[in-house]
Amino acid sequence: MGPLGVVCGRVFACALLTVAAVFTVTGCQQSAEGSAGSSTSDSAGASGAADGTTVDQRPAPPRPTGYGTVFLSIDECSSFGTTSFTEVPCTSERAAARVVARFDGGVSDGPSCPATTDFVLHISEQRPAADEDGDGAVPQGYACMRNLQAPHPGDPGGGGGPRTIVGDCVYSAGRGEVRETACDGKGEKAPEYKVTEAVGKRVNCPTSTALYVQLGGEEPVGCAKPA
Repeated sequence: MGPLGVVCGRVFACALLTVAAVFTVTGCQQSAEGSAGSSTSDSAGASGAADGTTVDQRPAPPRPTGYGTVFLSIDECSSFGTTSFTEVPCTSERAAARVVARFDGGVSDGPSCPATTDFVLHISEQRPAADEDGDGAVPQGYACMRNLQAPHPGDPGGGGGPRTIVGDCVYSAGRGEVRETACDGKGEKAPEYKVTEAVGKRVNCPTSTALYVQLGGEEPVGCAKPA
């Protein structure tokens, strides 16, 4: 099979990388499933009945998990490449990152990845023309990935990942925008501000706040001080 994907960048930037491999990557939130050789499951329910009768509805059966069963399901692993990623067993020497959350649909419409996600893989929908039982279908979705080994750009102060969180540092990118950079000063840009707190509204930030950073989530305002 060969779904295409992308890996999203940080704060307000998202770089796309198209590859002719199993999927493409870009460096962008809990748990759906999808892997080579599997399709989404539909809930089954009894059809209508006459007035006054009850209709029994059965819950949808859970989709199977495990390497090779569902394409990049939660806790499965991918390899690292310069232009492509492929699903591999987590015990393989080629394994480089693990799926920490998996969702169907697009990133802009779906849940956010966990805070310390290192990068996001965007998976294109693929439905073979001849597929009697649906095992070959892969729905459009995205996988939140965490590197198996350091570095972890999604960690606080790491300078990367799809989300800005408390402990991250940013620099001014002009036009009222900021972008994330490593707090240790080893990034391409020196840190100018550090997010020290996340609150619901700007008025809840301490008086020492020098910059407000949009974080998203339940506490969408980041209170930042000079780094």
